[in-house]
Amino acid sequence: MVSHGPSSHTPANGSVSGSIDPYVLFEALTGRKLDRTSLPPQPAAEGYDDLSDIRVCRGEKQDGINPDPQPEDVSIGCINPFALVENMVGHRIDRQSITAIRILQDTLQTDYEELFDMKHHSVLYAGLKLNEKERVAEELQEDETKILKEKDLVTPDLSRLDKLDDLEEIGIKEIGNIRIKRAGIQNNKLHLILHAGSIARTVCNHGVTQTINDICLPFRRGDRQKESFTPPNSSWRDARDVLMMRSMRRGTISDYNTLFDYGGSREFQAVRKFDDPIQGATGNSWFVAALFSVYWADPSIINRHTNMHGHHFEGDERSQQNRFRVKFHDKGGRNNNKTQIIEVDYRIPVNNSSDDFVYCRSSDGLALWPALYEKAFAKWISGGNNDNLNRRKGSSSEGREYIDITQTHHGDPVKAMAQINGREPEYFFTSKHEANDLVGLVRTCSVNQRTICPMVAWTYASDRGTYRGCNLVANHAYSVLGWSSVGQGDKQYIIIRNPWGVTEPQGLTSYPGILTRVEPEYWRPASLLDREGVIAIEVGAFKEYFACIGVAK
Repeated sequence: MVSHGPSSHTPANGSVSGSIDPYVLFEALTGRKLDRTSLPPQPAAEGYDDLSDIRVCRGEKQDGINPDPQPEDVSIGCINPFALVENMVGHRIDRQSITAIRILQDTLQTDYEELFDMKHHSVLYAGLKLNEKERVAEELQEDETKILKEKDLVTPDLSRLDKLDDLEEIGIKEIGNIRIKRAGIQNNKLHLILHAGSIARTVCNHGVTQTINDICLPFRRGDRQKESFTPPNSSWRDARDVLMMRSMRRGTISDYNTLFDYGGSREFQAVRKFDDPIQGATGNSWFVAALFSVYWADPSIINRHTNMHGHHFEGDERSQQNRFRVKFHDKGGRNNNKTQIIEVDYRIPVNNSSDDFVYCRSSDGLALWPALYEKAFAKWISGGNNDNLNRRKGSSSEGREYIDITQTHHGDPVKAMAQINGREPEYFFTSKHEANDLVGLVRTCSVNQRTICPMVAWTYASDRGTYRGCNLVANHAYSVLGWSSVGQGDKQYIIIRNPWGVTEPQGLTSYPGILTRVEPEYWRPASLLDREGVIAIEVGAFKEYFACIGVAK
């Protein structure tokens, strides 16, 4: 029991009394230090009806909607465009600015509003293809994809165009059948934007550059099949050293609590406000969303202990202090293995130019566990076959692991939660249930409007113009965090989080029934997490945009 200590005493009758310190209890449950001086005044009592909701995850099920059969093959995944572009250009971009949107368009050779729906063959879905009839994604085989060379992307010379008929000379035939994307008249001038068709080729889901292939996809071609997995312009580095140097460069007292020197070894303890996982430069939103959902529902399940100073001691590279361990559970199907404890070292791919992690990282940039969980999961589902341990005697890289993180580029987010916490996955397809039943499901898995059973949801692979921005993305997994109806009358909202950790600049795109800024005044649990990427969706809109919601309990 966590208590005040001095206030506890043993009466004459032998019984024990005392009070639990709520601050210490919160810190023990969440693993996060609480700044007691910044707490708001005690709120008025409310929401006690939610306490009964806890019964759904403990003991017998309550009456409610029944889960649907588990799908056989789920290929959910969309590449984080911000992480991908940052690794391609070698520096960070301001993800909340309009300038970032322009950089995405130019680097990925695609209009922003066409990046987030599979019907446009977006490069963010590299390795996947759209099944238009079922509105689901299907896996592409390696021979169905192509590496584009510079000559494939060269555009024709347009300087000699003088009239519309001249378009035929550069390869555009039957000009009357060319699709118009946008049209407008300004100052008696007609402005047309036409689809160029075959005369201009860009990267897409089945055609990528060598760089994008090597960063995002598990296809290793030619001589690269014999090489250890390393993304372009990156190297495998001990993540503890990277974070140590990153924190020291910030150069402010507030960045760290203590720095001790013990005989040449250094122990660094950083202040971390939020260490929420952020997806990196491959399409594994399904895994990152599942990881955060389990962490959000019960932080004690997640191993967040990382040995920040053990690597400074002399000894074997495979000693316990240099290994991170986590247990995954067998749930059958693809992206799976037998139940076992996986251990990995602390080396992860780091961009040589920006010193940022190539793949999963924490929102504060100072926590290691998200990257290590991703590496361990990739090793687990690969059966250890992609370790590529370098065992050359005398080599500086002897015994090191080069786990191919891109093996996780698409999968099933509901099953992934169960693989992490060992419980059972349940699926609820939105087309088979009423909107009120869906929010009812979230409420019965929540206490005080916050989920206590991990939940995720994923969107359709395509729709009629719906997915046109990074707030709502097709074939993408989101963590379900809870629900809210405060200040909204009869409307009820489901709170979700985009694993990209990004919320679009205001006014860029709009969706009916969506609130893009979720503050603690509206939904109190918002004070527990980094609110970038957190949005609220009215239940009717949720049913329209999302294909499935699932829980692991």
